[in-house]
Amino acid sequence: MGLLVGAFGTLIGAGGGFILVPILLLLYPNETPDHVASISLAVVFFNALSGSLAYARLKRIDYKSGIIFSLATVPGAILGALTTPYLPRRIFDLVFGILMIVAGTYLWVSHKEQPGAESSRLDDHHSENAGARLVDRKLTDAEGITHYYRFDLWTGVLLSIFIGFISSLLGVGGGFIHVPVLHRLLNFPVHVATATSRFVLAIMALTGTLVHITQGAFVHGMRRTAVLAVAVLIGAQAGARMSNRAGGKLIMRGLAIALVFVGLRLILAEL
Repeated sequence: MGLLVGAFGTLIGAGGGFILVPILLLLYPNETPDHVASISLAVVFFNALSGSLAYARLKRIDYKSGIIFSLATVPGAILGALTTPYLPRRIFDLVFGILMIVAGTYLWVSHKEQPGAESSRLDDHHSENAGARLVDRKLTDAEGITHYYRFDLWTGVLLSIFIGFISSLLGVGGGFIHVPVLHRLLNFPVHVATATSRFVLAIMALTGTLVHITQGAFVHGMRRTAVLAVAVLIGAQAGARMSNRAGGKLIMRGLAIALVFVGLRLILAEL
């Protein structure tokens, strides 16, 4: 399970928590939401860290944007981790399942192909006239492909705060939300979105995990966490390599199917 979570999560830019949490909820029906969330977040951190290192070698991480968004997720991640113990298990499961289905449906019906590197080039005159809140980025990856894109920085910051809260509350990395936000709303090329998302997830998941530890959520479950963490470290490297052969449409459609599937499974288990 850890190998699959690591590989698929890295391929689509997610931490894998959206897969891991439903499985843990189904395998351990008597565990509290904060305990499940703490195990998942810790595993997501190791997965995101491993994936970030792999994507760093591919030179696909937008570090400037990633650092800003990471800092924005921190207050939300702290608040989310502090809120989890107050959620009843049934409500936790249903909220998580509904969020999965909504996100998956949105991805499936709204996906559009990302323009090629050359077609997304920004001319100098248009860049000079960009609004004050818009920033331009130019990133050349290890394969020599140059990506040009522009986005609203403050929109990204506000969304990152919300994503940090939801992700830490539910024990997921938030990549299944963050990747669509970066790609669809902020115009990041899909491969840059998945790589940058991994970088942000690593910092956000570490923050949430530390808060869960201080709250005593890791009273037990360390062995499960350690085994899963080792497995996802290995799987994440494989997922990053597979990303070279996966098109943007395939990545987004794969993510959409996975989200709807686990969301339905989790809701049906509570009905």
